[in-house]
Amino acid sequence: MNDIHSIPDLMVDLGIRAKAAAQVLATASAARKEAALTAAADAVWDRRAEIIAANEQDLEFGRTKGLSSAMMDRLMLDEPRIQGIVDGLRAVAQQADPVGQVLEEWEQPSGLNIQRVRTPLGVIGVIYESRPNVTADAGALCLKSGNAVILRGGSESFHSSQMIHACLAQGLRSAGLPEDAVQLVPTRDRAAVQALLTMTDYVDVIVPRGGKGLVGLVQREARVPVFAHLEGIVHIYLDKAADPTKALEVVLNSKTRRTGICGAAECLLIHQDIAETIGRDVLTALATAGVDIHAAVGLPGPDTMQPASDDDWGKEFLDKVIAAKPVADIDAAIAHIRRHHSQHTDCIITEDQAAATQFFAELDSAILMHNVSTQFADGGEFGMGAEIGIATGKMHARGPVGAAQLTSFKYLVRGNGTIRT
Repeated sequence: MNDIHSIPDLMVDLGIRAKAAAQVLATASAARKEAALTAAADAVWDRRAEIIAANEQDLEFGRTKGLSSAMMDRLMLDEPRIQGIVDGLRAVAQQADPVGQVLEEWEQPSGLNIQRVRTPLGVIGVIYESRPNVTADAGALCLKSGNAVILRGGSESFHSSQMIHACLAQGLRSAGLPEDAVQLVPTRDRAAVQALLTMTDYVDVIVPRGGKGLVGLVQREARVPVFAHLEGIVHIYLDKAADPTKALEVVLNSKTRRTGICGAAECLLIHQDIAETIGRDVLTALATAGVDIHAAVGLPGPDTMQPASDDDWGKEFLDKVIAAKPVADIDAAIAHIRRHHSQHTDCIITEDQAAATQFFAELDSAILMHNVSTQFADGGEFGMGAEIGIATGKMHARGPVGAAQLTSFKYLVRGNGTIRT
């Protein structure tokens, strides 16, 4: 499968099979899809030792490539994380089926009854990097929404993704649904990505999930429509009316819980009136927790802070690093965020409701938060069971992309021999 000359034929075969499976899934019952996902969850747990063994192969590959500690953390699977995959599959299984849901219904004076109902997109291509749990999340959400999916995981998670995919296939078989509903590209060859991006005859939408390089490549070269998941340049603004305890706990959690995810805070803006008090306490706590702080000139804080460079603003560190800066007021904070963010997630910490309202109104990120850890920027935490990614564009899907966001709609028009005069 690694012979580059076979890649175009391989990808066309996947596309043909996915398109046929999509036609079956479009009318599959909610009960059958739920059964497939429940059985897949059982298989993941039953085969967890095999998944962990496969993951160790991937970790060794990552060590050989010199992946950062944050990237290795994204790649690693253990029993608690496998339990998280199982829980995500079960949560998606138990959700209401979006397909066929009536979004709107009305009567026209002409006698027409019109319904707008959810319908699957068709075939989805998902291209992702190191996190192997995306194999389960993307497969589950596409199946739930009646879509076939072609998954192209990162080279680092190759073996883990294969094992998780085998569990999804097991679930599909047990429910009598076509295994081709969820396919995994069986090669690390990057030519497969290039082929997937141009398969307009077979693929209806591409969802990239990864860093700026991957998303940029997809946006430049795709001929298939794209749901863009850009980097998470996440800001937190500590307003002058911030509560000291909330500020400390929310900022620490936002930065340190998991530094390698897209919801991790990357820039801290501190109102100048609290820089010497709440701001200093928060920066000291971050430093104590092992976070490297790249601070603007004049910001009070621990001696370990390093001077910030221009490149630190608008940077996704994905590590124990944060940029920090004092601002004159909320208007300056909003101006800075507008200039440097990726429209992913931004947060204000304040007890001033007027300030929170202004922050929500004047920024246009996919997710805006008030007194909440940015680590909650996650479809599972939004009640979606799982997510394919956080869409930062403004067309079709925005924010966490769950099952409902992987549908389009069609109009059903009913009459009684009705003609137009």
